[in-house]
Amino acid sequence: MKVKPASVMVALSEGVDSSMAASLLKTAGWEVNGLHLLLSPPPSTAETVTDSVRLVAQHLKIPLEIIDIREDFERLIIDPFVDSYLKGFTPNPCIMCNEVIKFAYLLRYAEEHGIRYLATGHYVRVKTGDGCIPVELWRGKDRGKEQSYFLHRLSQDCLSKALFPLGDMTKTEVKDLADKMDLPVHLRPESQEICFIPDNDYRLFVEKHRGVEVKKIGNIVDGEGKVLGEHAGAYRYTIGQRHGLGIASSRPYYVKEIRPDTNEVVVGRKEELYSGTVEAEGFNWIFDEPSQKLIEAQAQIRYRHRAAPGRLETISPDRVRFTFDEPQLSVTPGQALVCYKGERVIGGGWITKGLEA
Repeated sequence: MKVKPASVMVALSEGVDSSMAASLLKTAGWEVNGLHLLLSPPPSTAETVTDSVRLVAQHLKIPLEIIDIREDFERLIIDPFVDSYLKGFTPNPCIMCNEVIKFAYLLRYAEEHGIRYLATGHYVRVKTGDGCIPVELWRGKDRGKEQSYFLHRLSQDCLSKALFPLGDMTKTEVKDLADKMDLPVHLRPESQEICFIPDNDYRLFVEKHRGVEVKKIGNIVDGEGKVLGEHAGAYRYTIGQRHGLGIASSRPYYVKEIRPDTNEVVVGRKEELYSGTVEAEGFNWIFDEPSQKLIEAQAQIRYRHRAAPGRLETISPDRVRFTFDEPQLSVTPGQALVCYKGERVIGGGWITKGLEA
């Protein structure tokens, strides 16, 4: 988006990406304001985090506002995350956080303070005229880091005011430039861990939030209903999981389906885990719904999945069906189906089921 420098509210953390976004905007002549949302750190580390953010703001010489929204984060992100696992889904809290927390609060705060634009350190690009709608959301330049999958639920109102200074950069370029500028940032190892589960043990996290009574013993069965073993809580399994099943067999079994109503975990051989068609609901169209009910596109079924070609069919304004040219492995209810036309995001929704090839 090529716009003249004006006031901009930058979501600022202690990390390199947001700090570099703020620095690049300031260098380009923007009136930069920092906003830090205190989301998930426990009280014992919250002060350390805020001190680090203040250090970044002081280095950049920009004003900083810190808002503690941990209660809202618990209600809007953590509680639904736990509930999803107990309902047999594998949630993606980062997508929801961007939609209902990060960009929602950033946009609201900017509007309340008369700030025209907002910015983050995400590796994505937007293409439009000067503040015009519709706005296109595109993949970032760095295909190993780009984050359009996580931002597919943003509205046109939000995208029309959003700046992504890192969209045309690679992560290596950002780190090198931050080092040259001596930015006081934390260069954390790259990981896909969920921010509020630092040890990455979601099972223990669910149990701590809902109590040990959720550990209900149930059966592990095959597609014909034959009992092959027992489990101590269906939420402890995800689609495609191979290890930890406790089933003796000459060929490995994989989790194929989770049935919370009967407290069963269904397993099958790897060849049984392929789906040719995926259905999704709550679909958010970056543009208006297309006039054609069936269009050629590419789709991702999880963040690290390589987008695969197929046909996107509109069932209703917020429900779609995507049929892949080649069946895909381990379609997982609760994850997002995000559709693309080349590098441009069409939209995305929540996977409800995958149909066998």
